[in-house]
Amino acid sequence: MSWFRKKVYPPFWKSYKECFRGKQNAEFENIRFIVFDTETTGLDIKKDRILSIGTIAVIDKTIKVSDSLESYLTQDLFNVETVKIHGILKQGTIHKVTEEEAIIQFLEHIKNAVLVAHHAAFDVAMINQALKRLNLPKLKNKVLDTGHLFVKSKLDTSKKHFSLDELSHRFNIPQHDRHTASGDAFITAILFVKLLCILKKKNTVISIAYLQRSNDRKGLL
Repeated sequence: MSWFRKKVYPPFWKSYKECFRGKQNAEFENIRFIVFDTETTGLDIKKDRILSIGTIAVIDKTIKVSDSLESYLTQDLFNVETVKIHGILKQGTIHKVTEEEAIIQFLEHIKNAVLVAHHAAFDVAMINQALKRLNLPKLKNKVLDTGHLFVKSKLDTSKKHFSLDELSHRFNIPQHDRHTASGDAFITAILFVKLLCILKKKNTVISIAYLQRSNDRKGLL
């Protein structure tokens, strides 16, 4: 496709972009967060591909299971080593969609929500790379990283990077469906809510700007 070269964007991108017009809701309790995760063929942003995307919404520190999305993508690339982690087979019974269809579903679901992920820079970069292959611009959403939020909490100052496994164990979060996109999104959502409660105790007023200050430039993208 050549949407970008012609400067004529498809309807789904126009609808997504329209979500950001006007003043965004400033009431923190009403902000829609979308916690998401991607499973991929590897860690190379340019060469690897997304295998699945999982999302779940959080509003006012409440996880909205009914407001979620799970997509599995057809595999143009196959890495037998990463199958050991995510368990997604190239030939399987799970219904799969094309990369373009998955991106459309993702954009229609997230709208102008604040995105949340653990080690968000990677997941956002994978989505942006898929958008680039469709000749579309990058995501417009604000982004928060639960790893950076934990560092901001100052509960552990021994290092600057903590894995999702480490923090799940620390907060006694069950690891059901670990290393599936939807499973990891749900685990991250629980972690996000716990971190919001901790940060709320430290500061009577919490805003997106306050939470974003916990991210370095690379984490925000």
